[in-house]
Amino acid sequence: MKLLINSLKKAPIVKKGDYNYIVHPITDGIPYIEPSLLNEVVEEIAKRMPACQRIVTMEAMGIPIASLLSVKTGIPFTIIRKRKYGLPGEREVVQKTGYGEAKLYINGMEKGDEIVIVDDVISTGGTLVAVVETLKEMGVVIKGIFIAINKGRKEEIEKKIGMKITTLVNIAVDDEVKIL
Repeated sequence: MKLLINSLKKAPIVKKGDYNYIVHPITDGIPYIEPSLLNEVVEEIAKRMPACQRIVTMEAMGIPIASLLSVKTGIPFTIIRKRKYGLPGEREVVQKTGYGEAKLYINGMEKGDEIVIVDDVISTGGTLVAVVETLKEMGVVIKGIFIAINKGRKEEIEKKIGMKITTLVNIAVDDEVKIL
């Protein structure tokens, strides 16, 4: 995880109210995502990922990770979207994060589907908790959760969802990024 760690140490930090927000290629696509960095993240997840029928991510920054992971593993992926389509079986998820509240929509998933969730970052866990709860209600089997960067309360979130979350790098963000 050398590339990811080095890039995190160099990433700018901006204030959003009282919140220190790191601006990074994997979490924001800014200034751009180097293929070698994305590949490093995906290779590490692929090594740890159990067998599954589908890779699932939430819009938006999990999409590059899920896309390349899908290509490398041959496993299709689904994006939980911010747009409502009104398709049969569509499920609404109310997402509460440290920045606000929004709705996400799950389509194309059914009871018994075996999935792995991937995403770029976990902070407050609001999105992940809401998605996991809805997927469990739907009877979807979550075989693993893989997040590139943890900058939040991972253990607390794991307790809420009753599942282990595998993260590649754990950080703290104050005036600088600290690798934990």
